[in-house]
Amino acid sequence: MNNANVDPLFQPLQLGELTLPNRIVMPPMTRSRASQPGDEANPLMAEYYAQRAGAGLIVSEGTYIAPLGKGYAWTPGIHTPSQIDGWRTVTNAVHRKGGRIFAQLWHVGRLSHTSLLGGRQPVSSSPLQAKGVNVFIAGEGDAPGFVQASEPRALGVDEIREIVNQYRTAARNAMQAGFDGVELHAANGYLVNQFIDSNANTRTDQYGGSLDNRLRFLDEVARALVEGTGDTRRVGIRLAPLTTLNGCEDADPQTTYLAAARRLDEIGVGYVHIAEADWDDAPHMPLEFKRALRAAYSGVLIYAGKYTGERARDAIASGWADLIAFGRPFVANPDLVQRLRLGAPLAPHHRETLFGGGAKGLTDYPALEEAAS
Repeated sequence: MNNANVDPLFQPLQLGELTLPNRIVMPPMTRSRASQPGDEANPLMAEYYAQRAGAGLIVSEGTYIAPLGKGYAWTPGIHTPSQIDGWRTVTNAVHRKGGRIFAQLWHVGRLSHTSLLGGRQPVSSSPLQAKGVNVFIAGEGDAPGFVQASEPRALGVDEIREIVNQYRTAARNAMQAGFDGVELHAANGYLVNQFIDSNANTRTDQYGGSLDNRLRFLDEVARALVEGTGDTRRVGIRLAPLTTLNGCEDADPQTTYLAAARRLDEIGVGYVHIAEADWDDAPHMPLEFKRALRAAYSGVLIYAGKYTGERARDAIASGWADLIAFGRPFVANPDLVQRLRLGAPLAPHHRETLFGGGAKGLTDYPALEEAAS
């Protein structure tokens, strides 16, 4: 075949023992449909993910690793036997359709509310409230809504070590549930990010101050996930160097995140997933930064952030990306892979059904053939 006719999006890629048939990733997206009262993944969620099993890789919505890690209403957990069983329903459905799926492991830290934590106070690297940041709660009479995140308390060193153990256990639980691997959510202002970014970490012990200290928690959690899965290549890490989401911002993000990439390269994790800022007037991620990340990290690199098929192809062909994640397009286009292959138009998603509810806005978006008929 002439190289000019090779579509970069549809070339296979080896990720550890997994052969990904294309370079298209379905990234983690919170949908708040877990069964209550146990926050368990369910058959509706299994249908949703199985509809999208054509992706080269699916990363599940954030699934919280312990009770204090929860930050939004009706999100799934992965720390009880029933939660593990619920996720097994999902992984079985995806595998039956020939797909591959990683579990995104999530501890939100300070981005929570006392009503989600049985009245307890959220925890963080430091006692800094994420002012102006809202979280999704059930509300009065189960009427959902957004409220200001509660003020957190700083974690003690012994508590940090316990959370590292919780991550290790969550990775084991994910493997027991049939996932092909795990992704650490170390982006978007959640707990790991609250240790990394300089403006969210005021600690003066071994987990704060210097860059090495601020990266210590990331390092320890990544190694715990490797132990929990039994394979470095079954571990991915999501980072967001420039997003400033949820009140986290670093004074020198290029230095910080290139150091993080080098650290993760030393550990040998299977991939690093970069979440680019994708809102209006968001900070631009320079091409030089992306090339520097490629030089710092030798594993698989995923990028996410308002990519079109054309931009995705250019990124892969340029060599600084291996896989491209398409978030919102996967919400309304269960057959996104086929649409990208054909250059077919994409259906828009409905914002009002993103969080909470049932099948509407989750599993009822039609595939291309159904839409045409």
